[in-house]
Amino acid sequence: MTAIVEANGVRKSFGDFEALRGIDFAIESGSIVGLIGPNGAGKTTTLKSMLGLCAFEGQLHVQGRDPRRERHQIMESVCFIADVGILPRWLRVDQAMDYIEGVHPNFSRSRAEELLATTSISATQRIQSLSKGMVTQLHLALVMAIDVNLLVLDEPTLGLDILYRKEFYNRLLNDYYDGDKSIIISTHQVEEIEALLTHLIFIDRGEIILDIAMDDIANRFSEVLIHPDKVEQARQLNPIYERDLLGRKGLLFEDQDPDQLAKLGEIHVPGIADLFVAKMRGVRS
Repeated sequence: MTAIVEANGVRKSFGDFEALRGIDFAIESGSIVGLIGPNGAGKTTTLKSMLGLCAFEGQLHVQGRDPRRERHQIMESVCFIADVGILPRWLRVDQAMDYIEGVHPNFSRSRAEELLATTSISATQRIQSLSKGMVTQLHLALVMAIDVNLLVLDEPTLGLDILYRKEFYNRLLNDYYDGDKSIIISTHQVEEIEALLTHLIFIDRGEIILDIAMDDIANRFSEVLIHPDKVEQARQLNPIYERDLLGRKGLLFEDQDPDQLAKLGEIHVPGIADLFVAKMRGVRS
């Protein structure tokens, strides 16, 4: 597959603060990538560097173009959404479509109107009169009416309740993603995007902690519910994380022989939330 984004040794500092410390990664075309990290980890700086919104050092290419010199060309086939609440509240719905139609060459007004027809939103309503759920529906209609190769989402459901967050991601996957488009989702709400992802990148303190395809997690990581009499034996295998789980010990291992682990208890594939906690604690210990 062809990489739609390639980063090599990308660095960014704000005064004495190193936001990015020489990160390397590649995002393949057709991927849905979760860029996961705690607040201040470097997620937004990474995305802004990709979109030409801030200067950086190193090599970074989006669709083969350098965002420092070719931002205009990049943005013709990229859509960046920072937050579903960013739409100006004083705009009418039809005015929001007017604006996007004027600034993005790949926006299809007819597609947006088709999507809005499935909701109770009218073109003459002002955004300030819409509920949070209706704003989500409007935002989705606008996003899904833009034909781009790369969609970049930075905490897109921040402030929404769980019903509207689920609706956002369900419609994004079922009505927008076609297997050819690429999507990057930056968030710290890891459980909500786990089922969508094809690839996972953990970032913390400006460094890439984990870069892995979702299909490879089961081959590399295992969580074992340890038999009580084998806890000390399991600890000799250097687990990367340990937690209490339903009165038993759950130990998470990386690159350990599954046959050996099976002798210690029940093996499960860890969820990305537990994997995230394990890798972050390992970095910060």
